Amino acid sequence: MSFDPAHLWESMGIVSKVIFFVMIIMGISCLYVGIERLVTLSKARAQSRSLAESLTQHLVKGDVAAALKACQRPEYKFSYLGHLMEAGLRELNGRFDRFGVESARRAMDRRSVQENADLRRGMNILATVGSTAPFVGLVGTIFGIINAFSAMAASGSGGLASVSGGIAEALVATAVGIVVAIIGVWLFNYFTSRIDLITNDISVSVEEFVDWCEKQLVARAEGSPDAPTQEVHAK
Repeated sequence: MSFDPAHLWESMGIVSKVIFFVMIIMGISCLYVGIERLVTLSKARAQSRSLAESLTQHLVKGDVAAALKACQRPEYKFSYLGHLMEAGLRELNGRFDRFGVESARRAMDRRSVQENADLRRGMNILATVGSTAPFVGLVGTIFGIINAFSAMAASGSGGLASVSGGIAEALVATAVGIVVAIIGVWLFNYFTSRIDLITNDISVSVEEFVDWCEKQLVARAEGSPDAPTQEVHAK
């Protein structure tokens, strides 16, 4: 028997073919999520860095309205920092006092939850594929072995020729399942580490913004003409 892909496909049973298609779909799903997350996270990081510089310039002057407008610019639509700061600045722009600062903190905390969910979009697919693909391949292996024994029984002999098709089918199913699982696990771990860094950056940004607000309130209460400033960071 020839073991090229065409002959191997012809030797597969209907169940094995369905399982093979499932594993291919799982692999394509992993690659799609990986490419989509890579592009989205790269844009979010680059835009957040650019926005941080612009926000720092406005906040140094204490211009909350200008900082809010900067966050709403179309070129920052993928920026997690822009979404976060927009929520806080909108509350602060309406009322710059103790109550406004607390409202801004709560708004940013709520937005942080949403941003975290958006950043992790598609990660459940990677986790599911990474954990289940080997077992899906194992199911294909089992049916390949069944086909091998069926061919042996039909031929009435135990020669290699009677079972080679089923054995090859079983090994291919196992190999494909393992490869798909490796792709899923690698992508999941890579993007989890990147998202964790961004999540930490979001938490730091919230605290830095609240600190800036507190210093502004103290400066105004003391009648200082030069309010203290706070830089906004985006890693």
